[in-house]
Amino acid sequence: MIHTKDHKTGYLFDPWDHLGPKRRKLMEQSWAGLFREHILCELPVHKMIPFFAADFGRPTKELYTVLGVLIFQQMKDLSDEETVYQLAFNEQWHYALDITSESDDAAYMSPKTLWSMRKIVTDNGLDQILFHQITDVLARVFKVDTSMQRIDSVHIRSNMQRLGRIRIFAETIHKFLINLRRQHKDFYETIARELKDRYISKQALSCFSMVKPSDSRKTLEEVSSDLFDLLQSFSKNPDVTAMHSYKLMSRVLQEQCAVTEASDGTAAEVSLKPPKEIPSDSLQNPSDPDATYDGHKGQGYQIQVMETYSNEDDKETRSQTLNLITHVEVQTACESDANALIPAIESAKERNLAPEELLADSLYGSDDNCRAAKKLGTEVIAPTMGSPKESAVILSDFTFSDRGKVISCPQGHVPVKTKHKKTRHTAAFNIDHCDNCSLLKECPVKAGKNYYYLRYEDKAQRIARRRALEQTDEFKDRYRWRAGSEATMSEFDRRTGVKRLRVRGFKAVRFCATLKAIGINIFRATAVQMAINLSKGVPEAVISELYHAYFILKELFYVNLYKIKYLFVQYPHNSKLELKSVA
Repeated sequence: MIHTKDHKTGYLFDPWDHLGPKRRKLMEQSWAGLFREHILCELPVHKMIPFFAADFGRPTKELYTVLGVLIFQQMKDLSDEETVYQLAFNEQWHYALDITSESDDAAYMSPKTLWSMRKIVTDNGLDQILFHQITDVLARVFKVDTSMQRIDSVHIRSNMQRLGRIRIFAETIHKFLINLRRQHKDFYETIARELKDRYISKQALSCFSMVKPSDSRKTLEEVSSDLFDLLQSFSKNPDVTAMHSYKLMSRVLQEQCAVTEASDGTAAEVSLKPPKEIPSDSLQNPSDPDATYDGHKGQGYQIQVMETYSNEDDKETRSQTLNLITHVEVQTACESDANALIPAIESAKERNLAPEELLADSLYGSDDNCRAAKKLGTEVIAPTMGSPKESAVILSDFTFSDRGKVISCPQGHVPVKTKHKKTRHTAAFNIDHCDNCSLLKECPVKAGKNYYYLRYEDKAQRIARRRALEQTDEFKDRYRWRAGSEATMSEFDRRTGVKRLRVRGFKAVRFCATLKAIGINIFRATAVQMAINLSKGVPEAVISELYHAYFILKELFYVNLYKIKYLFVQYPHNSKLELKSVA
């Protein structure tokens, strides 16, 4: 049965009076107060209802509490056991979730229930709905300006071991033998004893991690041959070939090896592929088949993060501006950043959070991406890929008209004639001018029968314009704010532990990373809310004096720490007077 609580209706008697005014104020100013006031009632509980019967079975845990607990677990980077304890005893969680009862039904959730609820959210992609819902609420409450945003990616790892090629083969065979012994013991007994002794025990398996570099090639050939023999032994058995671990072995063979067949159709030889021929999306770990490989950052996944930013240099104004993460997407590590830009803009645009200016790295800023983003109403500000030779004359050194025609060369000479056909342009220069030019050897013009010709396409001309723009102070001033995305990635990891997750598999990784992004938005919104309240409640001069007094008192406290302790012990009745004299 479905169990939800009406959190919009107020209480006749305040259930939080026992906190006292000071603790109550702290609670309201914390993330718990922000969550309770703005987010709790907006949680998409209606998306959970279809997975439960309305009039049959035991009542579920209160569904608002369930979704809140899943968010808090990720934003605080807690294990399941720690989450259960926090829900049971942490009054801040109770305040945030509007739990006023002290009963087990209200303030306790078993690890099994937590796991089951998380699985429902994970398997059905409700994490994205949660992120969109909460992000839209915070954008509306804090009136976030989404016109300026920046995008970047960060590499993350699931809870998997780093394996080389030998261990990938060995672990895959080990996983298959274990599953075969559990599911089809008769077939398991048909395997040679020597092969089982080599791969079945963890102690024997650990020997593969101690292989000398000089013997690695030979060992690789042996384990690849064992894997191929196992595949061949059960290739005609449908019960075995349907096993997930058998399919993993087949995938490893296909990605890592080349099988040469004889003329009669039988397999003659299994050879290892060179490392360069192995695809980046190959199997990196049998325990996490979804993880892939990035040549720069290694095994794992990556997250695309797009956020708003403020270009105000005034610290007080920036402290009262919410930098909101508007888009989060988890990808495999082998995905290129170039493919993430347009989906991010489209996703934000569907929720009316699309940027007008978007700062990005050069990988995002391809010509195709810039043109596609412009059609969506977004200007991509990113450096162009590559860098030309310093001594060479490049296309950006020429002067162009608004229509892309060459007006003059770097030496100021005007072309004799120009020609345009579809996307191709040709500019002809006087042969006498070019022959006597000191830059001829570095110039991209080519000698013709009557003229020197400069041939280029629209794409090259657009890139040339962008390269010229990159050298201006205006571009450097706008692009300098992209560096703030590095601080976001650091905060993402430092506060939520996103770079080292406790889970494996794409769905589970996506769930954790998405809810951790929600946590970052909540933390940031809380800080902004406190800055706004502080600036409204106390004049700026008083705030400055308070900070000055705070640092003086802090210094006095550490300098006179032992004196204060002594006075409390020796003069318990007039300690206030003595302390005053010390200060």
